[in-house]
Order: sequence, then structure tokens, then C-alpha cells
Amino acid sequence: MRSNLEAILMRAWLRRGWLACLLWPLSRLFQFIVSFRFALFVMGYKSQTRLKVPVIVIGNIFLGGTGKTPLVIWLAQQLKQAGWHPGVISRGYGASAESIAEVVKDSLASVVGDEPLLIALRAECPVTVGRDRVAAARTLLAHHPETNIIISDDGMQHYALARDVEILMFDQRGVGNGWLLPAGPLREPAQRRRDFTVLNAPAGIDAPGVDADAIRMHLMPGKLFSLGGHELQMTLAEIKGRRIVAAAGIGHPERYFTMLRTAGLVFDALALNDHHVFSATSFCDIDAELILITEKDAVKCRQIAELKSDARIWVVPVGAQFETDLMAPLLKMISEK
Repeated sequence: MRSNLEAILMRAWLRRGWLACLLWPLSRLFQFIVSFRFALFVMGYKSQTRLKVPVIVIGNIFLGGTGKTPLVIWLAQQLKQAGWHPGVISRGYGASAESIAEVVKDSLASVVGDEPLLIALRAECPVTVGRDRVAAARTLLAHHPETNIIISDDGMQHYALARDVEILMFDQRGVGNGWLLPAGPLREPAQRRRDFTVLNAPAGIDAPGVDADAIRMHLMPGKLFSLGGHELQMTLAEIKGRRIVAAAGIGHPERYFTMLRTAGLVFDALALNDHHVFSATSFCDIDAELILITEKDAVKCRQIAELKSDARIWVVPVGAQFETDLMAPLLKMISEK
């Protein structure tokens, strides 16, 4: 029921049809609320907290996934190579922790959230989750005083935390029909300020409403590894011709499926809700030689013994790649500020 409703709304949000037009008056009200809330911070009626270290916010205004997590991981890795000691703060979607929680490799995804756990494992840097991002950042800095730069994962609308750099992400859906919720997919106006615009889309694909000079990012698949352990690996080329099901519980599953098709795979696609909750029987009825899942889903699946022991389940890791340099201008901006 929920997935059907989401599909109907997404179709409506990508064009200005009758449903979007019917909801348009409500979107004007939503825009007033968004603008009023922002004005409270601008005029000083609500205060911002500035940390003692630089803050980079990576977020989106399009409701749903646009590929922020791979960018957060890439940026943390690049900052480490440049000599920085980054830390990441996140809301932790679906996390059950009521207070601030530090993410470690043995954390339960149901407690800290699947994306923060993946970031902690891949980026190998301190990660803290909490609804209050200022409190999360302060906790991280207290526990890891060597941290000298903070990446805020999906904190674009959390104005209470002052930021030095804003990176706004889009995918091939761009700004959709250009309207705010609930008539469109946007949480803020498409013209909102930002320091960098990153477009996560394959080469040659233009996204509606996204600046032509946006920094182009795309995701490249790496070697597959067994859910049961990284020591068992295969390339995508090695599995061509086998009976495959590809499953994805991410914000925009079709992007994952397109990546696999581009690599030459033929498979049955299983699109799941974002942050899907897996169980021991999730793949019992699937008739396939191989089941390919995303890294985001893998951090949850490997915590279920029955899935971890299923030899058919393999993980497709991805890495962010850029057509133009992002790090040099970003580091320059940080040094100037």
C-alpha cells in the first residue's frame, strides 16, 4: 500500500498533472512555512551554533535518495588523504536511538540507521547520529578531539548548525516538476543557495532544472563480495549469463538497476522501499543462482544469520567518480573561510 502511494506521488511530482495541480495551493503554504523558518535564523530570532571546526553539509532538496551516502564516503576518504581528520554526523533515518549515539562496526543498523553504519564501515572515521545535529557534532568532537572537520550527512535544512560549505545533490530526476511539497518533490525552492551543485547521473543525461555547470558524479561498481565475507569476490563480467535477481532498498532503486544493466547484466529487478526492513525469510521465495544487493542493504542483511549464510547473496559495492575536480575548489573555500 505504502509503496503504491509513493509510486503514484513520484509520478505526479515529475510532471504538472492534475494531481500536482490539485495540491499546488498546499505547496504555496509549505513554501511560506519554509521561508518563514529560514527568516527566523537570518534575522537572529533563532540562533545558529558555529563549531570550532569547519562544517561541510551534504544534502538535497528532492525528497528521497539522490546518492548522498557514496558522496559522504568519498569526501571523507579524500579529506583523510589530504591530511584532515574528518568526522560525520547524521540523523540516522530509522534509527531507534533516542539520544546521541556513536556508530561503531558492531552497531545495529536498527539502532543507528543503515546509512551511518555503512559510512562508518567504508569511510573508517568517527560517525555520530542524533536528531540534534549540534549535539551530535559536539559529542563527536568530545569523544574524538583529533577531528578537525565535520561532514553533516543530509543536514541541509538543519539551520541550527552553522556551515562553511554546502553541497547540494541532484540525480537525473533534477527538480521534478519544480514545485514544493506536496505538489512536487522539493523540500526547499530550487533556487536555494549552495556552494556546489553535484549531479549524480550517467554521462549524457541532463536533469531538469539543474545548472549546466553542475559537477557531474557517477557511481562505478566494484568487485562483488559475498555477504558472508569479503574474502569471496567476483567481477560483474564473471556472473553474466547466470540467473540473477537484483534487489535494492534505496531511495531510487532504478539508478542501481541501470548501473547493473550498463555493466551488461540481465536480471530480474526487485525494488524495495527505502530503508527496507529485512527478515530471515526475505529471500526464501526467490528462485535465482545469485541475489545482488546494495551495500546499504548489506549492513542490515549481514546482521541476520539466515541471510548471512545464504551463499546466493552477493553485495555490489559502488564508488563515486567525478568528471571534474571537486576537492581543489572545496579545500580552497574551506581555507578562505
